[in-house]
Amino acid sequence: MEVRKAIFICGVGAVSPAGWGVRALRESLARGQPLPLKELPRPGWSEPLRVRAVPPPSARPGFLSHARLRRTSPIAQQSVAAALEALGEDAARVADGSSRLGVVLCVMSGCVNYSRRFYDEVLKDPVTASPLVFPETVFNAPASHLAALLGTTAINYTLVGDPGAFLQGLALAADWLLSERVEACVVIGAEEMDWLTSDAYRLFNRRAVLSDGAGALYLKRRANQVPAVELREVTQAHLFSNRQTRAEAARRARDELGPGGPDRLLCDGLQGLPRLDRAEELAWRDWLGARLSPKAVLGEGLMAAAAWQCVAAIDALREGHYAAANVSIVGCNQQAIGAQFATNSCASS
Repeated sequence: MEVRKAIFICGVGAVSPAGWGVRALRESLARGQPLPLKELPRPGWSEPLRVRAVPPPSARPGFLSHARLRRTSPIAQQSVAAALEALGEDAARVADGSSRLGVVLCVMSGCVNYSRRFYDEVLKDPVTASPLVFPETVFNAPASHLAALLGTTAINYTLVGDPGAFLQGLALAADWLLSERVEACVVIGAEEMDWLTSDAYRLFNRRAVLSDGAGALYLKRRANQVPAVELREVTQAHLFSNRQTRAEAARRARDELGPGGPDRLLCDGLQGLPRLDRAEELAWRDWLGARLSPKAVLGEGLMAAAAWQCVAAIDALREGHYAAANVSIVGCNQQAIGAQFATNSCASS
């Protein structure tokens, strides 16, 4: 989808294995060193799984005192934290009803912690399965909690898919803004850590290191600063099928974004794992600009990693390092898709 009318990124937020906040993400990526691995116990095994998990916040977030967030799982807490950072001062405008905020939450695994806990209790002894846990098992629980915290009753969607769905979420948010269904929209990509997810992903690649966290982008029709960062394009979703290989899909997504240059950044999804990286490496082998690979530092965060790629690209543009940035996402099992962001020095605030 080529964005024919301007859509601006007015804020970004992140929670990652680097810490809570975009600054921690930026500093970790600038160092370029893979973050230390942590051990995650796996029931029935003597050896733990190796992951990169979000560290505890330096101080307890104030929003956790809200009634809806007291018993929430990490994915809800991290989604809310990233969204509030992205919204900044506009969170108050949403809360007092002066801004209609749409919410798009994108997940792949979703609320695994409480789902595993609930069904584990059901299988062991149904009498002990707590009904208080069940509402936290549904995919849209984090988005619902965020809306309740902010007091917004505007449209609220949850997209479930592979990591490419985050860019589809951006395209959806842009459509809502252009059709005036909302005045602003926050798009969140999030995942939470659980041995079940890490063990399952290990079946496909034993060298992959899973991570968790969230990233958020705040979109509006009007910029809040100059120069502003604009969402220029989201490519078509090129699906993997028996008619189109993963490599072919990656190449077609790449072709929609055009050539690179010294003033452009590519924020890719490479992890340093040849089998997983091959399709994307081939698609972008002729790229002439700078490159940044957040997963190589933070780990495979699935939907959260897709959001981190966008946050990192936008942050680099805001810092004045590049004129434009491409984001490439070659998903786990569904699609290859890309997006382009660019600075706009003529935006009106």
